[in-house]
Amino acid sequence: MPRAPQSGITLIEMLVVVTLVGLLAGISYPSVAAGLDTLRLTQACDTAASLLNGALNRAERRQEAVEIEIARQARTITLRGALPGFQRAFTLPGGVAIDRVLPAAGDGEEDVRRFLVYPNGSVPRIAIEFSNTRGAKRRLRLDPITGVPHVERM
Repeated sequence: MPRAPQSGITLIEMLVVVTLVGLLAGISYPSVAAGLDTLRLTQACDTAASLLNGALNRAERRQEAVEIEIARQARTITLRGALPGFQRAFTLPGGVAIDRVLPAAGDGEEDVRRFLVYPNGSVPRIAIEFSNTRGAKRRLRLDPITGVPHVERM
């Protein structure tokens, strides 16, 4: 009986495959990481838009004033109702920051901004500019006519 040739892979073949996989991972990692940062930014803007929409709905449906507090350094957006017991807070995920809140405060105090939403009142013209660590920017603004939050790229 003839002997069967040995089967398997050699060490050189294995090293070539490992090297190719390493090169592909090294080339594709930056784009994957950038995509994840963009997803975090988009998710943060969408959640903040939902929070602002909730403030407008609560003011209209419950007929109570709602305070919107935007803290840049703490990276939080907090809603507080006029009646005790209502408070909703959202902290931005890591890598996402609040760059600016518009309209700008006249007193130079830009860290914590507060806006009031009144029942049957006009919607305040608020714009919040978000950015991530890679420099991508989004602006969340409340339309003063319809009260609908819009997210736009900058």
